Amino acid sequence: MTQVEARPQAGDTVRGATAPFDAGGVRKKGLGGNSVGLFGNAVIGISTVAPVYCLTSTLGSTAGEVGLQMPAVFLAGFLPMLLVAFAYRELNKAMPDCGTSFTWTVKAFGPKIGWMCGWGLVIATIIVLSNLAGVATSYFWLLAGEITGSESIAALDDNKAVHIVTCLALIATATAISYRGMTATKGVQYTLVGLQLVVLAVFVALALSKAGSFETSVDFSWSWMNPFAVQSFAAFTAGLSLSIFMYWGWDACMATNEETTGSEKTPGRAALIAMVVLVGSYLATGIAAQMAVGSGDQGLGLANPDTSDNVFAALAGPVMGPVLGVLLFVAVLASAAASLQTTFIPVARTVLAMSTYEALPKSFTKVHPVFKTPGKATVVAGVATGVFYTVMTLVSEHVLVDTIYALGLMICFYYGITAFACVWYFRAELFRSFRDFAFKGLMPALGGVMLTAVFGKTLYDMWDPAYGSGSAVFGVGSVFVIAVGLLVLGAVIMLVMQRRSPAFFRGEVLTKETPSLVVPD
Repeated sequence: MTQVEARPQAGDTVRGATAPFDAGGVRKKGLGGNSVGLFGNAVIGISTVAPVYCLTSTLGSTAGEVGLQMPAVFLAGFLPMLLVAFAYRELNKAMPDCGTSFTWTVKAFGPKIGWMCGWGLVIATIIVLSNLAGVATSYFWLLAGEITGSESIAALDDNKAVHIVTCLALIATATAISYRGMTATKGVQYTLVGLQLVVLAVFVALALSKAGSFETSVDFSWSWMNPFAVQSFAAFTAGLSLSIFMYWGWDACMATNEETTGSEKTPGRAALIAMVVLVGSYLATGIAAQMAVGSGDQGLGLANPDTSDNVFAALAGPVMGPVLGVLLFVAVLASAAASLQTTFIPVARTVLAMSTYEALPKSFTKVHPVFKTPGKATVVAGVATGVFYTVMTLVSEHVLVDTIYALGLMICFYYGITAFACVWYFRAELFRSFRDFAFKGLMPALGGVMLTAVFGKTLYDMWDPAYGSGSAVFGVGSVFVIAVGLLVLGAVIMLVMQRRSPAFFRGEVLTKETPSLVVPD
C-alpha cells in the first residue's frame, strides 16, 4: 500500500475536501470491523448470487437461446467471471475499500470513469433487487396456494395490486434486516443458503433418476459441453449474457472487506469458494434437467415459452412429486429472499464509499451508531428498488425478462472496467514475477476483453425488438431502451454531481496515493 509523507489530522482539508479521518489519513466510514469470517463471507457471496432463483429465472431462457448446449454456455460464462475474480482479489489486497469497483477504477482511470463504474454496480443491483422481489412474491403466493390447496390463493399473484403490495412488503423486510448489520445478515443467511443448496441437490438426484421417464427426456451427451455447437454466434452471446447474469453477485464478498476478518485476503478467497460452488450447482442442475425433460419448447421442455421464465414452478410436481415439490417452492422463495437481503450489501457500501469520497451527497455517509451499517444508503436503496419495480410492472408486462437481459449488459460494463483497472493500476509491477504477470495482468485483461466483446455484441443485438421479451419502444427493443437509458441516466446524474462536488471530479479527493482502510486482524 502506498504511504504518503504528510498525514492530515481529523477535520483538516485534504486537496480541497473536508472529511473525518482515522490515524494515517484514512477516511472513516464507521463500519463494524471483524464482523464476518471466511465461511460467512462465502455464504454471503453464494446468497447474493441466489443459485436457485437464477436457475428458475434463466434456465429456460438459456435453453431457448442455445438448446442442449446450455451446460457449455454455463462453463463459458464462468470463465470471464473467474478471470475477473482474480482482478478483484488483487485489487482488494492492495486497496481493501468497501467502494470496490468505484474506488479502484477512480484510482486507476480517474473520477469520471470510476463514477460511471460505480453507477453501473448500483443500478445493476437495483435491477436485480427488483427481480428478486418479484420472484419471491410469486413463489410466496404459489407456496401459499400449495400449502392451503387453494388455487384462488395461488392466483392472487396474478392480481397486480396484490402482487405489488406483497413485493413492497418483502423489500421492506429485507431492507430492515440489512439495516441491522452484518451479524444479523450472516445469521439469517446460514439457514437460507443451506436450505436452498440441499433442496437443489435433491432436485438433481430425482431429475437424474427420472431421466427417460418423460416424452421430452434426452440421453446425456458430451457434446453438450461444446460451445462451438451453438447454432449461431448471436444465440451464443445471448446465452452467454444470461449465463454471466447467473454468476453475478459474488463481488458482494469484496464489498464486506472493511467488515471482514483479514480484509486483504479473506474476501478474495471467499469469492473463489462461492464461484466453485456456483459452477458446480449450475452444471449439475442443467445436465440433470435436460436429461429429465429436454431443452425443447414443447411440453415439459425447458424452452417452453409458457414456463421458461419460471422453470421450477413447472417441474416441481413432475420431477419431485406433490410433497417434495413444495420444498422446491420453499427453496426458490428462500433463495430470492436471501439474495434480496444480501444484495443490499454491495449497493449500500458502494454508495457509502462514493459519498465518503464526495462523489455523492454527504448525507449518505451516515452510519448507524449501533448496527454499524450505512443506514441511509440501505433505506434509499430499498425505496429505489420498490419504486423501480412498481413503475416497471405497471409499464411493462414483460419487465422480468427484459430487465434480466438488460442486467447482463450492466454486469459486463462494470466488471469489464474493473478488470482493465487492475491491469492499469498494477502496470509497473506486471513483470516483477510470473505470478504478477498472470494474476494482475494476463487473466484480468482476458476477462475484460471477453466481457467487452459480450457487451458490444449484446448492445448490437438488443436493438432488435425480438431480443428479450419481444416488446419495443418506437420500434427499438425495450431491452436496449432499459439498458442504455439507465447508463445515460447515470451520466446525467454524474454531470449534476460534478457541479455540486467539483473537487472530486478534479481529482483532488481520491487519487492513487489515497490510503485505504485496513481492518486489523
